[in-house]
Order: sequence, then structure tokens, then C-alpha cells
Amino acid sequence: MFYTVGRYVVTFVLWVFNGRYRVVGKENLPTTGNYIIVGPHRALWDMIYFAMMAWPKHFAFMAKKELFKNPILRWILVHANAFSVDRENPGLSAIKTPVNILKKTDLSLIMFPSGSRHSQKLKGGSVVIAKTSGKPLVPVVYQGPLTLGELFNPFKRGGVAIGVGEPISIDKKMKLNDDTTAAIDKQLTDAFKTLDTQLDPNFVYVDPKAK
Repeated sequence: MFYTVGRYVVTFVLWVFNGRYRVVGKENLPTTGNYIIVGPHRALWDMIYFAMMAWPKHFAFMAKKELFKNPILRWILVHANAFSVDRENPGLSAIKTPVNILKKTDLSLIMFPSGSRHSQKLKGGSVVIAKTSGKPLVPVVYQGPLTLGELFNPFKRGGVAIGVGEPISIDKKMKLNDDTTAAIDKQLTDAFKTLDTQLDPNFVYVDPKAK
């Protein structure tokens, strides 16, 4: 209930301040079963746009454990299907929790293989989760405002675009090692580049807080 109500509230607020968003490739989303949306993490709200784009499918999210320290924020995150992950010491729960969600509930998953908005280097967690759960990876990219000032600027509405690529299935019999994981990561990276070009041939992501 909270997820559904929250979706309508957030969609309305984003529409008021930032107008409609454009989606290319939505037909690539699986129509049955759960799946894992993966994309480069570019803004605090890109996962919100991913979830809105894939409605009525519901999603679970990974969130760093520090966000759960605030009781009010923790309540919101838990009711929005988020679960805590220790990014410094992820442990087995970082794999087991999302796998159980994908296999035992009707929730799909949104995650960012890089783990951070300030890194574009992919990590292997999404590949392990996809293989263990038997669910496909769906590459998705966000192009749009990167800062709060840009997002909530009523004089510059619009400009958000989402690109959805074809699902990537991982054979459960495949042995994961450095080579096979790197090959799948390259598939994802190539898919992200292709989607970005489809949305805007001139697009270049620049981290607004790059050090």
C-alpha cells in the first residue's frame, strides 16, 4: 500500500517540477517473472524513475546501511521495499537477501553495479545475484538532471529520458570467474553505451561532484 501511494505522490511531484519523461525500449522489459534492473548510478533519484517507468511492477532496492540510522528514514525505506547493505563489508547477506526476494516474492530488483554515483567501475554483485536467482539482468540508463537544483527548477522542466535494453540471461551452469564476470560486465557496459547513444548521440555523463 505504501509503495503504491508513494509512487503516485512522487510521480506527481516530479511531474510538477520536471514535466514528463521519455522512455525508449520499454518493450524490452520482461512481461512475466522477476528481473533485475541494472544501470549506471548518476543521480539520487534515477532508481525512482526506473521504478516509475516499469510500473505496475514493484521493486526492492539496496540501500547503504547508514541511511537506516535515522528512524523516520528507516521507516520510509523499509516500507518502500529497501534493504540494508554494508558497502564496506557486504558479506553473504548482500547476495542472499536479494536472491531470496527475487525467488520468493513478486518483487523485482533495482541495483547499480558500480555501487556509487561517483564510480562507473562495475562490480560483480549483480552478476552473482542474477546467476544464483536465475533472473535476467535488464540494462537501463538515465539521462536528466543530476542535482536537486536542476531537478526542481520550474523554469527548466523536462529533459529526463530512460533507455531500456534487452535482458541478459546468465546460464546457471556457467562457472563464474574473473573472465566470465568481466565478459558479462562488458555486455552491460556496451549496453549502457548503446542506450545512451540511442537517447542522445551527444550525451556525456559528467559527475557533478567528481573529485
